Amino acid sequence: MHSVAPVGYLRSCFREKFAIPRQPQLAPAARGVLELLPPFNTGEAVAGLEQVSHVWLLFLFHQALEDKPRLKVRPPRLGGNQSIGVFASRSTHRPNGIGQSVVRLDKVEAARLWLSGIDLLDGTPVLDIKPYVPYADCVADAHNGIAEAAPATIAVDWQPAALEQARLHALRLNEPLVELIEQCLAQDPRPAYQVPASSRRYGCRLWDLDVRWHYPQPERICVLEVLLAE
Repeated sequence: MHSVAPVGYLRSCFREKFAIPRQPQLAPAARGVLELLPPFNTGEAVAGLEQVSHVWLLFLFHQALEDKPRLKVRPPRLGGNQSIGVFASRSTHRPNGIGQSVVRLDKVEAARLWLSGIDLLDGTPVLDIKPYVPYADCVADAHNGIAEAAPATIAVDWQPAALEQARLHALRLNEPLVELIEQCLAQDPRPAYQVPASSRRYGCRLWDLDVRWHYPQPERICVLEVLLAE
């Protein structure tokens, strides 16, 4: 059997799994750079890719690999308490740990691809890159009874000091940080079955920052702090 090896590794804004959008394109401000490995980093392998707006990434869920395959999973879309077959879901618990995402291609260089709308963890091994082909990949009459539409979002508010912190770090990073935080938190990263107390704080790592928030109301988020990670 032919062995599989990465063609590159992703440098992503997502430094931990918590708060990564559950599908690509839900957070357009989520950006990263795919660093290509030899022999794919000379420019030959990406020749012509500048004509493409989006690409498919085939990658490895390197932090969710399991020795024993799961036959059933509990998708967040179904509240986290209803099981369906693994092949009826996009769970990270795949039999061979393989994932796929369609992402926006913002810039092409010989040894790297600049991407946005990503949903991949920093350090993700990418196994292959394929151009998105609209006439073949967009099926007009396709349907999915489990996930027919994008998930509902939750309102995101800011403490004034936290918003100022985010704006200053956005300038330092040259990244759309305020938009990234709002887009990620609007997907409501908490477990679907959990109703948190307003006193409980949540946090995630975006770029080199710790973002902290709470739920002053069950269906509303307030961002409390955006601080350099320790």
